[in-house]
Amino acid sequence: MTSAEMPSNPAGKRQVHLAAHFPGVNSTTVWADPRSRSQIDFTSFEQLARTAERGLFDFFFLAEGLRLREHKGRIHDLDVVGRPESITVLNALAGVTDRLGLAATVNATFNEPYETARRFAALDHLSAGRAAWNVVTSSDAFTGENFRRGGFLDRADRYTRAAEFVDVARQVWDAGAGRPLRHDGRHFTVEGPHGVARPPQGHPVVIQAGDSDEGREFAARAADVIFTRHGTLEAGRAFSADVKGRLARYGRARDDLKIMPGATCVLGDSAAEAQERAAAIRRQQVSPQNALLALEQVWGVDLSGYDPDGPLPDIDPVPDSALSQGRTHRGDVFALAEKWRALSLEKGLSIRQTVIETTGRQSFVGTPDAVAAEIDTFVQAGAADGFILVPHLTPGGLDDFVDRVVPLLQERGVFRSAYAGTTLRSHLGLAVPEVLHT
Repeated sequence: MTSAEMPSNPAGKRQVHLAAHFPGVNSTTVWADPRSRSQIDFTSFEQLARTAERGLFDFFFLAEGLRLREHKGRIHDLDVVGRPESITVLNALAGVTDRLGLAATVNATFNEPYETARRFAALDHLSAGRAAWNVVTSSDAFTGENFRRGGFLDRADRYTRAAEFVDVARQVWDAGAGRPLRHDGRHFTVEGPHGVARPPQGHPVVIQAGDSDEGREFAARAADVIFTRHGTLEAGRAFSADVKGRLARYGRARDDLKIMPGATCVLGDSAAEAQERAAAIRRQQVSPQNALLALEQVWGVDLSGYDPDGPLPDIDPVPDSALSQGRTHRGDVFALAEKWRALSLEKGLSIRQTVIETTGRQSFVGTPDAVAAEIDTFVQAGAADGFILVPHLTPGGLDDFVDRVVPLLQERGVFRSAYAGTTLRSHLGLAVPEVLHT
């Protein structure tokens, strides 16, 4: 990165990084809202990306699913179907944006590093240095049924394979600068010429999403950005201290990894109005049907006979249940069930109210001034380097934030007033990696 591309910071404050997550693969999106539009039509992707670029965001982020999730042996009818493949969408967005980073999720368990590296190199060239790769893993046989290898991979092996996968991808990118491409490892053997020049960023930005100890170690070793979720300032500071404290063992500085939790935002002209709007949105997100679904994912049994507006079940969960397929493992279901029961009893909450209170991600709710101040507080306190915003509407869910909060962050001197560089690495303040020669 040249000195002309380095982000300016005349006030000496930590700068806020912002990214936009295209909604649609989680329960955040409110499809019943008449303002929601297609999750397939390209104009939806284009509108949200243009809004993010107008707001001078670092990057635009697309999630990915390799198989439709199932519940009780059938596709869950509230899940999203038909989303286009991420890199295909971002290649198209490269032609209608100029500076916005373009981040695609690609699974390191059910793909191959040579081909993945070529695809991201192509996106980086087409976008003039704006590509990012969100590395995710999977160990479940349910997802593996769509692939030749099937679900053979043990859970303990998923991060070792992912680490080697990223290493091979970086060798492929460096091969574009003339470095020999020879790799013979536990999971991959790759040797041969590479037909794509080294990407403009050297290596496209690597993002990692996860919170397990293995995920944190993988991020410290291999990632440029970690996408996580922490609901309080204290939890964010503890997470940041832990992950960034691991960087030195890999010869990395603390600023070499950006921590960007996912977050939602609801604005109002007063605090009371914002809270009222946020509560209405959560009721839309957690319908009675979705509330029972969330509870069944913890208890592992059919709870369709329970009243969503009634108390939590008094039966014990069934661990390792196959009731839901393709969803995130919830860990110790007994401990989680006890936590939910205790909260329900303490506050007198129904099933639906308990799910509403326990399943929301980090949220900023308030007036534009209050939201800007809270975001600034998180970043200045070292609890995050910024946030990946997950709007509840497709594709207009970022408009209020860009129009009403971004100018206030700029007034505080903690957010750019213009892009200083042309690449995603320049937006994030990350150097271009050197080519490693053998």
